[in-house]
Amino acid sequence: MLSLMKSGGVAFLIALLVTPMWIRYVRERSMGQRIREDGPASHQVKAGTPTMGGVVIVVATVVGYGCGHLGSALTFTRSGLLVIAAIVASGLLGFADDLIGIRNARNLGLNKRGKIAGQFLIAIGFALAALYWVHTSTHLSFTRVSFPGWQLMAGGWFAMAVFVIIATSNAVNLTDGLDGLAAGSGSFCFGVLAIIGYWQYRHFHIYHLHASLDLGLVAVALVGALLGFLWWNAAPARIYMGDTGSLAIGTGLGALCLLMNLDLLLPIIGGLFVAETLSVILQVFSFRVFGRRIFKMAPFHHHFELQGWPEITVIIRFWILAGLLASLGLGIFYGDFVKIAKVL
Repeated sequence: MLSLMKSGGVAFLIALLVTPMWIRYVRERSMGQRIREDGPASHQVKAGTPTMGGVVIVVATVVGYGCGHLGSALTFTRSGLLVIAAIVASGLLGFADDLIGIRNARNLGLNKRGKIAGQFLIAIGFALAALYWVHTSTHLSFTRVSFPGWQLMAGGWFAMAVFVIIATSNAVNLTDGLDGLAAGSGSFCFGVLAIIGYWQYRHFHIYHLHASLDLGLVAVALVGALLGFLWWNAAPARIYMGDTGSLAIGTGLGALCLLMNLDLLLPIIGGLFVAETLSVILQVFSFRVFGRRIFKMAPFHHHFELQGWPEITVIIRFWILAGLLASLGLGIFYGDFVKIAKVL
């Protein structure tokens, strides 16, 4: 428990104290956010706001995770290190995307092919390392490896892992459109994963996951980093995380759930991110097939803005939804624990 508190506390302090320095550094070099031309008109006033705050989130997470091991018997595990590596790799991809967008003076960084190729490489590298370095279970899982316990074999699990990593990184990226929306929503998800990691550690005889506490350490470090960053990112934001942060957060969410055997629980814990992604898919499908749009703009947080909701109202209501969905995921996990504990 002390290791978890240390990890989250250090990450929070680093993000809280370093973000203002990063804001000054970015502002002095005129590395401001470019606003998409087809976005809500009210967002144009945000042009020039410092971006790439995700750099601080990634650094705070890595340092917080490392400090959580100091002065304790807790050892680094391959699972924890793999998740950290995936977060850093996605952060670097996002950093390249943000930097190119700034240099081109428009809200477009890497082209679609380059970006998706980078995501595929990261996802493939993660999946292969998870299978042959971490030796993770290849069973399809909901709340534990034995439920439902369907054997996917290496090929099936590999395909699922690649899909999950790419899907979650893009889902968080799509959600990152309002001040603090992605950071606040993500903190609920990682908070739940930190609790689950600790619970899996305390009940090893049920979950048989050796790295559960170390994965919980990664999750709580992400919570601390996001909350420290959110201090400066809450509306009106003084800095945006950019793709550097959103891709790293999404990858971390997917990687943690896969290695914690929460494959099918992920869409519930990260339900808001799933809903945002579905709104884009439905919008594109409806327009191409029927020639009509379902929402005034997708992702659908912009739809509510165009409906007349103030930005802060959309953010807080979406935070509430994110918190409720993450809590629902935790409740399902605990309900299954109670059920299996009675049997054992």
